[in-house]
Amino acid sequence: MLIGWDWASQSHDITVLGDQGEVVERFAVNHDEAGVERALARMRRHGEPRNLPIAIERPNGVVVERLLAAGHPVVPIHPNAFNAARSRWGAARAKSDPGDSYRLADYLRTDGHRLRRLQPLDQQTRQLQGLVRMRDDHVEARVAAVNQLHALLDTSWPGAVTIFASLDSDIALNFLDRYSTPDSAQHLGEARLAAFLKRNSYCGRRPASELLRRLRGAPIACNLLEPEVLTDLVRNQVRVVRTLRETIAEMDHAIAAALLEHPKAKLLSALPRIGDCVNLAQLISELGPILDGSLDVDHAAAQCGASPVTKSSGLNHGVHFRWAANNHARKALGIFADNSRHSSRWAACLYARHAALQKRHPHVIRILMRAWLRVIWACWHTNTAYSPKLHGAESHFAPAS
Repeated sequence: MLIGWDWASQSHDITVLGDQGEVVERFAVNHDEAGVERALARMRRHGEPRNLPIAIERPNGVVVERLLAAGHPVVPIHPNAFNAARSRWGAARAKSDPGDSYRLADYLRTDGHRLRRLQPLDQQTRQLQGLVRMRDDHVEARVAAVNQLHALLDTSWPGAVTIFASLDSDIALNFLDRYSTPDSAQHLGEARLAAFLKRNSYCGRRPASELLRRLRGAPIACNLLEPEVLTDLVRNQVRVVRTLRETIAEMDHAIAAALLEHPKAKLLSALPRIGDCVNLAQLISELGPILDGSLDVDHAAAQCGASPVTKSSGLNHGVHFRWAANNHARKALGIFADNSRHSSRWAACLYARHAALQKRHPHVIRILMRAWLRVIWACWHTNTAYSPKLHGAESHFAPAS
């Protein structure tokens, strides 16, 4: 038997089909604990969970996790693919929640051999993935908060933008706390600025005189806000940036601790320019599940967006960017591939060779992603830690001893 589960935020429609496509049972449950328990109990009447695959339009979420924990094979179906197949059940492409649960089950019956089953994550990878994704969200929020601060200062206090190189550095944020309006810095001189830099352990190499010239040389804003209002706006935005920097630092420590307990960390920790924490954690938590669930390295490359899509029909032939991919894994592998060329002579030569053919930087990085993925695949599936001495292509560039 096969099951189609139409997911919704308030309720779920479920259809059980026989092997020949006949409807055996159809019911609906609420999105709460009682509803999920009732659905699991009713499905158990039709056999063991391991023999009842479920098609659903979500690859994650509470419901998916509960189905996997109960032992059901879960088959995620992308909404775009499912929507494109609607015409097989009628030219009108009618849509209803009970009808969709039937269509999902029937889609699984006819095309199930082409669809990939979800593999439940182990607890260590799940925790690492949660930390990494939350950190990515906070990094994006920090960038947005700094941009908002920049926009505020650009219209009301341009000098504060130009004095230091980075607006979210400690020294720049401390300066904005102390001098949050142009009026507050009106009598700021070289000696006073030098004292401020010393108190805040300024590590830059610019003398106070140069920083003061930057401050005085910036355009003067007109139509200023009231000083009290501008002070509140600047200090509140600075507080947001500080908070996000602190949470990112805390998650960096948590990620480092989680990596120590992950059994796969030692396999990839020696990759060139992988870093001690974040990018290594990204590769293990985002790329690792793809490596475990893929049939071969080419399948894994497609899953993480490292290989293109070829379209050929008649006289037309084209190679296109692969949009349908795991973007988390694509980002993790892309960051590593880009960084690796600054430490690995093999990666640098591969990059230079393709760049010389007038290929754009993103294209060359995807080529490098594919090349590194084969190395990572071998390490992952043979449980062998990466070593340049075992990497044949890299060893060709090793200096003679």
